Amino acid sequence: MAYGERDRRAVASVAMQFFVNGAIFASFIPRLPEIRDRIDVSIDVLGALMTIAGVIGLAGSAASAPFLDRFGTRQSLIAGAAVLILTLPAIGFATSPLVFVLALGLMAALDVIVDVAMNLQGSWLSARRHAPIMNRLHGLWSLGTVVGGLAAAQLTAAGVSLQTHLVGVSAILMVALAFVGSGLLRVDEHAETSADPQTGAKVAGTKPALIMLALAGGFAIAVEITSSDWAAFRLGDDFGTSPGFAGLGFVAFTAGMTTGRFSGDAALHRIGPNALAKFAVLLSTIGLAGAALLPNRYLVLGCYFLAGAGISTFFPRLYDEAAQLPGKRGAGLAALTAGSRIIGLLVPVAVGAMAATSLSVGAATGIVVIPSVVAFGALTLWPRVAARSA
Repeated sequence: MAYGERDRRAVASVAMQFFVNGAIFASFIPRLPEIRDRIDVSIDVLGALMTIAGVIGLAGSAASAPFLDRFGTRQSLIAGAAVLILTLPAIGFATSPLVFVLALGLMAALDVIVDVAMNLQGSWLSARRHAPIMNRLHGLWSLGTVVGGLAAAQLTAAGVSLQTHLVGVSAILMVALAFVGSGLLRVDEHAETSADPQTGAKVAGTKPALIMLALAGGFAIAVEITSSDWAAFRLGDDFGTSPGFAGLGFVAFTAGMTTGRFSGDAALHRIGPNALAKFAVLLSTIGLAGAALLPNRYLVLGCYFLAGAGISTFFPRLYDEAAQLPGKRGAGLAALTAGSRIIGLLVPVAVGAMAATSLSVGAATGIVVIPSVVAFGALTLWPRVAARSA
């Protein structure tokens, strides 16, 4: 299909939506310690509440395919993103654990629908222009987290209330969503299968490939959300820093992710996918270990940046592989998101429970992220080694 002006406008809309999605979550995550105090719970209870919200969010995983089939990616994205943005004030005004967990659960459920819709549109547009854009789209998501997280840290340090902050962010993001909705692709692509070149029979993605995508997504989300969600606690609880400085941990991690994603396509072209994958795993392992174990808060900030830069290419590569998996369209994405969502349920409660013991937040996060990044490397690098040997 020819790539024209309407497609270029659609790319701008999808790119804006990736940025908006990153900004939504970054707007409240750096203020989680304040939210914890506002709803009057301990750190382990907060981890449990985040897990419960993730369970509610699984409804979004179950509903995404029929929802997208019924309404299409454009309408699903617009409606889902609008309500997603409105959950921010609900979180800001929450004074009880129940209101907080319901708002966060609704956010998690809607995020699945929006995430699949924007990645599908991005994948279609990337194929039309015959040049990859997924790394850069995910880079814009990371840029959104940097902008949202930095704004949250600065507004916290300036004494701006949580409610004022999140209401203001919602208003700005609603304006951005109007731009997104006007330019999205209005007609979805419907090719669902690949055919065997000799028999013409439909080819389905193999179960081992789907299982590997699910496991890789689970390990990738474990290192990503542990580093982003608990960075403020690592600096605030372990080092006794101010709320404004503690929020910089999240900013450092997401700044590293943004840098890595915007340079990922160039690195891929220069050194190739295998070398890039090895380098990413090595860099993220060093950064994650340093962020969890080093005794200096400034070194910890630097390690969060390194970890983010290494982890940055994990999900764009997984999404690309899932989208290209032969068979029913969306099967690979479904496996990937299912694995990441399920493991994402377990991580907050595990880290919160360990951090509530005599362990530091750094030790608790290290117990989760270091084995996870090693397992991710084994899953994603070993098949490539085996393929070259064959």
